[in-house]
Amino acid sequence: MPGATYSQHPLSLPSYPRGSHLITSDITTQLSGPLKGVKAGLLHLFLQHTSCALSLNENYDSDVRKDMSDSLDKIVEEDKAGKGIYRHDAEGSDDMPAHIKSSLIGASVSIPITNGKLALGTWQGIWFLEFRDGKHRRKVLATVQGERE
Repeated sequence: MPGATYSQHPLSLPSYPRGSHLITSDITTQLSGPLKGVKAGLLHLFLQHTSCALSLNENYDSDVRKDMSDSLDKIVEEDKAGKGIYRHDAEGSDDMPAHIKSSLIGASVSIPITNGKLALGTWQGIWFLEFRDGKHRRKVLATVQGERE
């Protein structure tokens, strides 16, 4: 019986504008080799940044991503008027709200692997949420663990 294996893979995401983005295909394309042959396992994705987030959510209707971004902007106020509502504001009015949103949503997701494929639900996809106005290159560390065929 084959044993469990572990491997880590640094991934790069394309630069995305502020908002919620479906990245399932980006992830599966970059991990096609490591996922192949995993009979049963787990993919852990860890975003190595503090002003963006990863989530699992609706993969079909893009309005869900727009509504999510709009809702988070309402929940976490941005100090565009410069009223000084945040102490940490040296990097711009979007920076501290980005840190708060990142803490609310989270920097990682774990997804089961079944027969070399991500075992996502019918309407689930992997989301990347960019909370800063400028485009940034973001890095994700993927850990693939599982029993190989």
